[in-house]
Amino acid sequence: MREYQEQFIKIAIAIVIGFIVFGLSLSLFNGLQSSLLGLIAFLVTLWTNEVLPLGVVSLLPILLFPAFGILETKATTINYSHPIIYLFLGGFLLAIAVEKTKLHSYIADKMLGLFPSTPRGMIFSLSITAGFLSAILSNTTTTLLLISIALFITQDAKLKMRFALAIAYGASVGGIITPIGTPPNLILMGIMSDKGMELIPFIQWIWMVLPLALVMLGIVSLFLSFGTSKTQIHREKVKHTLDKNQKKVLFIIGGLIFILLLNAKMKPYWGGLDLSEPGILLAAGLVFFMPPFKLLQWKEDAPKVPYQIMFLFGAGFSIAKAFGDTGLADAVASYLLAMTDMPPMLLLLSVAVLITFTTEITSNTALISIMLPVIYAVSQQAGINTTLFMMVATVCASYAFMLPIATAPNAIAMSSGALHVKDMIRYGIILNFVGIFLIVLIAEFFWKTVL
Repeated sequence: MREYQEQFIKIAIAIVIGFIVFGLSLSLFNGLQSSLLGLIAFLVTLWTNEVLPLGVVSLLPILLFPAFGILETKATTINYSHPIIYLFLGGFLLAIAVEKTKLHSYIADKMLGLFPSTPRGMIFSLSITAGFLSAILSNTTTTLLLISIALFITQDAKLKMRFALAIAYGASVGGIITPIGTPPNLILMGIMSDKGMELIPFIQWIWMVLPLALVMLGIVSLFLSFGTSKTQIHREKVKHTLDKNQKKVLFIIGGLIFILLLNAKMKPYWGGLDLSEPGILLAAGLVFFMPPFKLLQWKEDAPKVPYQIMFLFGAGFSIAKAFGDTGLADAVASYLLAMTDMPPMLLLLSVAVLITFTTEITSNTALISIMLPVIYAVSQQAGINTTLFMMVATVCASYAFMLPIATAPNAIAMSSGALHVKDMIRYGIILNFVGIFLIVLIAEFFWKTVL
């Protein structure tokens, strides 16, 4: 009975917070936009206090958005079939195959041989590995490949939580190093091309963002390693020869990486063939059900897929769609335009804060698709450096560390079961502010000189 009372209280608190945000928003936005903000506050509170399962809360927009006249049911549900959701599905199947064949134990043993067998050593190794892999693969793919390894290294729950965050945060930090590392980067390049802007050359992009990524990787690793003991991590010895099934998984992973890299270079020459990254990763996952690989069984292994994370991203894309359809994005743009009289550095800081914390309540891919055209229009009207402001917004969209809905790596870390939303908020809010400070600093004193 006491448990039910606590649950009702938590739900009531979420409702009250929603009404408070709705009331405060009425002074800035219209009724429909304020309703959307109130519902978002309600959902974020439920995600945070975990009174309901993550998947249940993530499905609530299908009920609430039509009920409050924000989006029709069809316009809401279509966001739950976004292509990136199937990228997740393929990646989850790949991760299940890695774990089932115990390939992750073999890889973990090799990694621990290269780095100090201490919690701090492993946090640095995982974040750095995730960071640099994310520069050439997507940060989503990288996180999916590494997360099983992180969970195998130790049985200590607190260390598992830090290791999972090290991979997620490392992948987000490193994903900005190249234009292909994370979807917001690609969206920026696409919008710049559509607007007739001069694209940032590949090498120049790396030169601009690599210092930021290296400093941030060091800070993330140090921050996550605070309070860890210096004791050795004891691990069971594993055999140093791969069995047949492990070789099959390695063959698929190797082929996946090769095709992803080849597709990034050769996609313009495929003609009408659509080899999208979600399709490639989904194919890699489905291959494990087929001969001659046949390492997964549907009845046994399909229930292991964390479907609630797929629903979570569906909710994120629904929120982003509602931002556009209710005119909330345009309303935010009008307030941004009113701020253009500020000193440039203060305006940069305002954009960085806005994008970073708005990303926390919707996926970065969805949000940046909405906000980059807004920032383009605002900067054009204000006569300020358009490329600089769009670049800052894009990087900030990847440097959101507080909530699982914000980025794909955050969501995957959450799906591992190694941490709670509260853990991510506790570490993420500090890293959010550190990221904002570093991005604005490097934009003002470095990027401005080359853009």
